[in-house]
Formats: sequence, C-alpha cells, structure tokens
Amino acid sequence: MSLLHAVAIFGAGIIAGTINTVVGSGTLFTFPILLTFGYAPVVANVSNTVGLVPGSVSGALGYRRELAGQTRRGLPLAIASATGAVVGSVLLLTLPASAFKAIVPAFICIALVAILLQPRLSRAVRARRHEGVRDAGTQQAGALATVAVFGSGVYGGYFGAAQGILLLAILGLALDDELQRINALKVVLAGLVNLIAGLIFVFVANVAWLPALLIAVGSTVGGVIGARGGRRLPPWALRAVIIVVGIVAIVRLL
Repeated sequence: MSLLHAVAIFGAGIIAGTINTVVGSGTLFTFPILLTFGYAPVVANVSNTVGLVPGSVSGALGYRRELAGQTRRGLPLAIASATGAVVGSVLLLTLPASAFKAIVPAFICIALVAILLQPRLSRAVRARRHEGVRDAGTQQAGALATVAVFGSGVYGGYFGAAQGILLLAILGLALDDELQRINALKVVLAGLVNLIAGLIFVFVANVAWLPALLIAVGSTVGGVIGARGGRRLPPWALRAVIIVVGIVAIVRLL
C-alpha cells in the first residue's frame, strides 16, 4: 500500500466516523475508497465494518450525557440490533460473493434515497415529537419499532450504508423525545451492529487489516469530531457529497 493510499483511507475513516455520529452513511465514503484501491467487494465491506467499530465507541462516549436514563428502553432495542447483526453478517458470509456484488448496488441506491429523503424524515420526526414530554427516557419503542430495528440490524450486518438514517427515522417516529437523545441512541445501536458483525468477521472472514486499522484510527477521530461539532456541517453539502460518492461506488461495482 502506498503512502497516498494510506492517507486517503485514513481521511475517509475520519469523514465516515464524523458522519456516522451525526446522522449515518459513513460507509459510503470508506467502502468506495477500498473498492477504488482494488479490494474485492466482500473484503472491502468486512474490513470497513471492522474499522468503523472504534468510531462508534468514541461517538457514543461523546453522547453519554444524552444517553443518560435510556437504559430501560435501549436494552430491548440493543438485543434486536445485535440479533439482526448476527443474521446479516451470516448472510454476508454464506451467500456467494457474486450475490453481494449484485445486491449491494441496490442497497446503495436505497441508502442514497434515504439520504435524499432525510430532510423530510426529520420533519416527520419533529412533527411526531411533543414539547414537555414527561419521563420521555422511560418510553418504550413498541413491538413494531423493535422489529424494524431488528431489520435495520440485518441490513447493517450485511452492508450498513445509511443504517443510521433508517434508525433515526424508526426511533424518531416511535419515541417522543428530543432529537439529540434519539440520535445518541442511534449511535449506540448502529455501533453495536458494527461491533457484533465486526467480531464475527474477525474470526471467520478475510479482513484486510491495514486498511481496517487506518479506518479504525480515522473513525475514532471522526467520532469525537462528530459528537462535539459535526452537527454544524451544512446538511445540503453533506448530502451532495455522499450522493456523489455513492454513485461512484455503484459505477465501480457495476
């Protein structure tokens, strides 16, 4: 690996860690970079998942104040996310690589649509919330939302781009709470999916360790940036860049 490639992967890790903490879809930065540098799609996806785990941890630590009081409602959702991650990662490892190459462009398209619809989803979330909710942290998500979180876990274990946006929509419509508290819970659930899938991949999959390490260090830095100041990024510019990168990834896969 050349120095230029290493710097590019590290930089993509910082961007991905920041974006995953703020909203989600950081995979659309790191995954195409690995494809561009010649890694096979499944190897790129596995290495990317492993590398993004530390960024999720640093992002969650940055949101620890918003996470206070959410243990009771977060535990069932965490179980659903973890179970979904196992299912998704097993599907990735058992289905042929040709299936991944055929399916992932569609997943990226779904991610890009979710990113385009994100402002509308955010408005729906704000409309769903009511001011002055009492004991919002103890509110349970409900069975339907828990099943939806399980589905997002399956998606995240298999690929994961824009999993955070899907989780924000699910949690925002199911829970009557402040958006930053919902986002904090999203960071934990998406990070748990990455952690479970990453652990499975470490033991049974082919991980490109140097890119994974570069992404891990970069995403850790990005997670801190996202938790502290990433909310100030211009949303329109962020969506535009992600969409361009996603299109590049689709073209590269096809």
